[in-house]
Amino acid sequence: MLQLTNIEKVYQTSTIETVALNRVNLTINRGEFVSIMGPSGCGKSTLLSLMGLLDEPTSGTIAVDGRLVTSYSDRELAGLRNLKIGFVFQSYHLINDLSVVDNVEVPLLYRPGMGGKERRQRALAALDKVGLGARTGHFPGQLSGGQRQRVAIARALAGGPEIILADEPTGNLDSVMGEEIMDLLLGLNRQDGVTIVMVTHDEQQALKTQRVVRFFDGSQVG
Repeated sequence: MLQLTNIEKVYQTSTIETVALNRVNLTINRGEFVSIMGPSGCGKSTLLSLMGLLDEPTSGTIAVDGRLVTSYSDRELAGLRNLKIGFVFQSYHLINDLSVVDNVEVPLLYRPGMGGKERRQRALAALDKVGLGARTGHFPGQLSGGQRQRVAIARALAGGPEIILADEPTGNLDSVMGEEIMDLLLGLNRQDGVTIVMVTHDEQQALKTQRVVRFFDGSQVG
């Protein structure tokens, strides 16, 4: 469902050229759970940004469901992201002044034709899915780190995405909470068929996924 072909990403300043990704070829199949591993600075987060259509490659092509999207306009890319892709970040990216359910609704505000009633129903269903149906009126500051990450996952799920991109989803959690979040992601993949790509430094968690892709200095090594 997601194919990157001969991807290069180069960051250029007035004096320095930095190659973040070098000739990457990677296909993510529907229903897979893929881990991306490698040392800090090897290009993992850059790769995830390209997969999520948040950035453009310097060269190469990206296809979603067989359609090349590297020539899409910003508006077309935003629409595609909103319909097909859910994001989970290491630092949660929740809005502290909004309740849990309102946080989950935020991406749905940009869904054309979706009214408030449907947004609320989707948000509540997603929170039930991650085991937080009783915390909908709480605020992020009233939750543990693991619970905040569950809210972030519910926010990603509410739009019914075909793929979830997770950047170090357990990186800020202790081992117990990290295992709970990993079990939740595995369940979403195995039971609900959600395609997941996860950047992680945790070898044990990576080995629980179907495939591990390793990077070093911007190049795919395994």
